[in-house]
Parts: sequence; structure tokens; C-alpha cells
Amino acid sequence: MFLTHFLTCLIVSSFSMAVILLTKKIFQRNLSARWHYNIWYLLFVALLIPFIPKPLLSLGSAFPLDAFHSDSWLGGLEAIAQSPAQEKANWLNDFAVSVDRATPAYLDHLVVIIWVAGMLLFTVPAIHAVLKMEKIKKSTSRIQNPELLRLLEECKQRVQLSGELIVGESPLVQSPMMFGLRRTYIVFPLGFQEWLSQNEIRYVLLHELSHSKNKDNLSNFLIVLFQLLYWFSPLVWIAFREMRVDREIACDSDVLQTLDERSHVEYGHTIIQFVGKVSKQKRFVLESEMGSSKEQLKRRIQKIATFQMESTQLRTKSIAVFILAGAIVISQIPLVTAIANDNTSYPFHGDNADYEDLASFFAGYDGSFVLYDQKADRYSIYNKQQSESRVSPDSTYKIYSALFALESHVITNDHSTLAWRGVPSPYAEWNRDQTLNTAMKSSVNWYFQELDQATGIDHLQAYLSQIGYGNENVSGGVDSFWMESSLKISPVEQVLLLRSFYFNQFGFQEPHIQTVKNAIALEEKDGALLSGKTGTGAVNHKETNGWFIGYVETKGNTYFFATNIQGKEHSSGSKAAEITLSILKEKGIYESPRRVNR
Repeated sequence: MFLTHFLTCLIVSSFSMAVILLTKKIFQRNLSARWHYNIWYLLFVALLIPFIPKPLLSLGSAFPLDAFHSDSWLGGLEAIAQSPAQEKANWLNDFAVSVDRATPAYLDHLVVIIWVAGMLLFTVPAIHAVLKMEKIKKSTSRIQNPELLRLLEECKQRVQLSGELIVGESPLVQSPMMFGLRRTYIVFPLGFQEWLSQNEIRYVLLHELSHSKNKDNLSNFLIVLFQLLYWFSPLVWIAFREMRVDREIACDSDVLQTLDERSHVEYGHTIIQFVGKVSKQKRFVLESEMGSSKEQLKRRIQKIATFQMESTQLRTKSIAVFILAGAIVISQIPLVTAIANDNTSYPFHGDNADYEDLASFFAGYDGSFVLYDQKADRYSIYNKQQSESRVSPDSTYKIYSALFALESHVITNDHSTLAWRGVPSPYAEWNRDQTLNTAMKSSVNWYFQELDQATGIDHLQAYLSQIGYGNENVSGGVDSFWMESSLKISPVEQVLLLRSFYFNQFGFQEPHIQTVKNAIALEEKDGALLSGKTGTGAVNHKETNGWFIGYVETKGNTYFFATNIQGKEHSSGSKAAEITLSILKEKGIYESPRRVNR
């Protein structure tokens, strides 16, 4: 969800700014002026993390977090309600109990619209800033004075900067400034040679050349970019304002490093000449100006007055502090990755797959069908993109809930009865004691919730990781992580897991596998046995996610399948089962003894 991503951006930016400010405060005596500024580059890294493509975020997949889910879940989800006493249980009847979603479905789209609208709105002054730079470029007259050109070369050598620069004067500037990406401009106010001495011009050149050497023209553009992306965060804007002040102080320090102590006072006086001459306060700044506001000037003069040459020891301490702060900022990657992976897809690269058009079976639904022919070792897939898309498994997870409970000795092959606690349920079939077979046939939520509670969330997490179940995210809570919550799985993965389950590639006890196989057996015809489990996700009283997964055992082969349908409503497990049976019949794999409407 974009809303989740939006909240992630807020949290990442706020946390990173707090880390940077605390680091600067705690280690202020262990950071040189240059490193007081450099540490702000960590903010760029932190602000970029939420926009890194998901495939590149490989860290953090083992850190499933759900703290930022904006949905709250009330009650159980769904049940296949049929009487276990009936010899021919109508397993196609799939009844769902709705989950109430606190966040309206349209809210995510609304947040996207507001975010994009905000960026477009703030793009206007950003474009104005770019146009202003172009206007200054056109109005700039290059310096031709030989003495000033020699002074420029001398200053370039002093700061160890090579490359061509354009140095000139313009009637459109009040304070010396540096800007430009492809070509660097250093622009003085018009007639500056009349009121600045040669030494003062030298100080200005050293300051602006220091900006150029440290690529501050590039950082200006990055700041503007992140201001547009994070226009909604006042903390980000405040952080960048502080970053610009620290940048001027860092350049002041660089200049003072090249001057003798007697010249420090003259340099400070030069800066004072430009107080108040800085351009009007703007939202977006693409230039680095010599001038400052009175508040900023006060901080700069204080730093100049207390300046000390940077020692090797101080530089070493500064680097160590920077690495420490960087490690803390980078540690957010697992958090962002876990959130990003919440609704990701599973890339399937099987060379033995045939993609076919089964759209006629899915009329009115967005759906996918995956079939694996064990004997031919080939997949048949409809809708590749959706077959790889992870969604909530809903009651199809109960196959594995039962298996985990058996492995954990919560129940046994011979003793699987759980007593009904007397809490009324939506369906009469649920309001009684249950065995594994009856609970699976009637898809009794409370039965499997009790199994999971007894197994324990830590063991469930370990089992899901062991078998590789989807995104393995149980953070939605032990009672509901599989019910339109944190756990997600794709149709392709469902088939892969069914194969591993069928042949017990998990390394579980074979009797436990057989017990679950018996529990999910549905019907038999002409020597072919159909086994499987439906699942329905109902949100706000609308069935939006329907599953039917399973396998067909014939005399000479076994076919594994998974069908998923998505829609605004009426997308139930029973409908997914009807679609599946129609496809299996069409392919000549299995013809159900019951009447199926296509």
C-alpha cells in the first residue's frame, strides 16, 4: 500500500534526522567543521531508502514487521460450512465471515493523489529557481582583468582544484555565489572590484572554490529533489536548512585552513560585508552564497573566532563518528525491506512452463490458474503476473497449520479432538467439538487458531521459514496473520509447496503428512481422488479473495493446482473451486460427480 510507504518515509526521515542531530550534539567536540557537514549526507541515504527498488532490498527479509499496517482486523474470516456428519459433504459451499477494515479502500488512492499534487505544486517554485539561474548565467559578464585571473589561478592551486570555471559579475546578484552542474559559475555583484579589496576578493574566491571542490552544486540539486519528494515533512525542510548553514561553516573552515592566523579576522570582516545581502528567503536554493542572514552569520563568526586547525586525531575521530551514525541509519534497511516485501511477488523462472489463455473460465474475475503435471514435469499457467503475485492465503493455510500442530505434538494422528469452548460461531457446524477431519471439512477457524496458539508464534515462524511459505510474515498476530493480514503467498508458490508437501520434502514425519492428506481428501470418481482446500477473504462484507488449491491423484499421474480470483466482491473460494473443476474437466484430468456451473 502506498499509505504504508508514505508512513515509512515519514518514520525514516524523522529517525534519521534525530540520529544526525543527536550525533552532532553528543560528539560535537569530536567532529571537525567539515564532518559536521558531511554527516548530513547520511540523510540523503536515509531519504533514498524508501525509493530503492524492491529487488535491490535483499536485506531484512528475515525481519517481518507489521507495525505500520493501517488495517485493523475484527473477528474471524471465513469458513466452508458443511455438516461433517453428511457422507457427501458439499465442500463447494464456502461461507465467509467478513473482516472489518478500518482504513477505507479509497484512502490509499487519495494519499497518492495528495502526494503527487503536492509535488506538482512545489515544482513551480523549483522551476522558478532553475529559470533564475539561467537568467543570471545570461546576465553574467566574464572577468577579463589579468590580475583577477591570476588571482583566480592562485586560489585554485591553493584549494587544489582543476578544471575550467566561469567567473564573472552580474547585476542580478547581491552576494557572491557559486552554482551550475555541467559548468561551474562563480558570480560577483556588478562592480565588486570598486568596493572589495584584492584580499577580500581572494577570500571570496577561496570560499566559493571550496564549494565547487566539494561538489556543493550537486548537493543543492539533491536537496531540491528530496524537498519535492518529502514536501509533506517539515522535519526534512528544517534538516536541509541546518545542512546549508553547516555547509557554509565547513567552507569557512576550509578557507581558514589555507590562511595564516592573522588573516582569519580579515576573512570574518569580509563575510560581514555581505550580511543582509543574501537573496530573499526561498523554498528552493540552487546556489551557494557567500552572504548569510544575521542569525546564520552569528554562528559562522563564532566558529571563525574559535577556529583551530584540524588535527589528524580529530579527523580520525570524525570518521569514526560518521561510520557509527552511518551504521545506525543503514540499519533501517531491514525495516523498510520488510514493509516493501509485504505485498511483493514471487518471480517464477521455470523453463518447463506453458502459458495459456483461460480467460473464458474467469469471466468477470481477475484470476490465475497454475497446474503442474508430475509425469510430464511441466507447468500450465494462466495469467503469469497474477500467478506470481502474493496475496493472503486465508483458509488454504490450514493445511500447514494442521501439519505444524502434528509436528509440535499439539495433536496426534489418533487424538486430534478439541473441545468447543461454548463461544457462539457464525455457523452451526462450528459450534461443537472438532477433530482435525471435521475442522478441515468445515474450515473451523477457532480450531486452527487454537492449534496455532498451542504451537506458538515462534515455532510457526520457524516452520514457515523451513518450508518457504510465501513471505513468511506472521506479524499480523497468531490468530489472524493468515486472514487478509501479513502472511502472503502466490499461486505458483502454492503449487510448489503442495508438491513438497505431497512428497514430504519438508522432512516431517510421514504419518503426519498422511494424516493431513486424509483430512483434505474431498471426493473420488473413476479411480481419481481430488484433494484440496478452499479459502475466502472477505473484507467489509465483500468477498475479495478466493482460493482453491489441491491435487488430483489418478492411476498413473498426479496433478497439482492452485486457482486464485480477485475482485471487489463475489470472489469466493467456492467460485474458485467451480472455475478449477471446469478447467480440470476441459483438460480431461478430472470430472467432478457434482454439477458445476461454468
